[in-house]
Amino acid sequence: MKVGELLAVGYRGGYEDLGFTGHILVVDSAGEIIYSLGDPDKMVFARSSAKLFQAMVVLESGAADYYGITNKEVSLICSSHSGEDYHVEAVREILEKAGLSEDYLQCGTHYPMYQPLADQMRREGIEPIPAQEMCSGKHAGMLITSKYLKDSLEDYYLTSHPHQQRILKMLGEICDYPAEKIELGIDGCGVPVHAMPMYNFALGFAKLSRPEVLPEGHRKSAERVVESIQEYPLYVSGTGRPDARINALKRKNVFSKSGADGFYGLGIKDKGLGIAIKLDCGIGPVRDAVVVETLRQLGEILDSELGDFKPEMEMNVYNFKKEVVGQTRCIFQL
Repeated sequence: MKVGELLAVGYRGGYEDLGFTGHILVVDSAGEIIYSLGDPDKMVFARSSAKLFQAMVVLESGAADYYGITNKEVSLICSSHSGEDYHVEAVREILEKAGLSEDYLQCGTHYPMYQPLADQMRREGIEPIPAQEMCSGKHAGMLITSKYLKDSLEDYYLTSHPHQQRILKMLGEICDYPAEKIELGIDGCGVPVHAMPMYNFALGFAKLSRPEVLPEGHRKSAERVVESIQEYPLYVSGTGRPDARINALKRKNVFSKSGADGFYGLGIKDKGLGIAIKLDCGIGPVRDAVVVETLRQLGEILDSELGDFKPEMEMNVYNFKKEVVGQTRCIFQL
């Protein structure tokens, strides 16, 4: 595996203890590389960052209009949600509009990412349910589209299913990469995940930031996906999480979607830019710090807004007595 550039350093007692390498790529909607650290051709799984493109399939199929899916619910279809009560309610609303129940979900279960709720459930001996699984919104979108198009429902998650093939086609078109060259794996929620070069994922986000460059059939769905996650930032993420805070920035100029194992995708609307970030170590909090620092250097997080990103800016290391014993700092320059 080709390792990227040194993006952040972990200090303990003033000593450089850890190094975090990775890749940052900023591309405009015409395909020009604006900034590049690491390898722009690195093959990466975008993981959940690709959900924005996947949600476009739901919108373009006609299912969203037919079942009256709201922007709040579109945001949830794009989400890696925290399993909070309002997320669960929205998952159920999407399914109920299509006459479906949670029993159709094939995403598996895990305790909510919202830690206070997960702790409470464990104390009370409550087992998690599929609607609390972080990808259940995406799965609900897959199900209602499959029902609307009269596809089978029990195997909607398999690579061979027509809906998964529609997603593959969409990714190829938006990211300008041949669908037959997209590498496939299986995500934690059981559906296919897609790998292509960093450059193409960044280009895809750039095109979402400037939907007028897309073929006419994709423009409205791209606009609505971005509009939805910015209108309902908590539904694409959850309480306190950095992607919710980024999508909630007052100027509504940046949209973002986190992915697992160190990936993150963003778009900057007025500049027509797409950003793909991948940390080699896959550590989420360090990736989040790199994301915030990237936006700060691009002028999209102002000094007056840095207080909203204190966890990412400080990245303190604590001992078991809650004393600060070190800090992780971003050291890269675009």
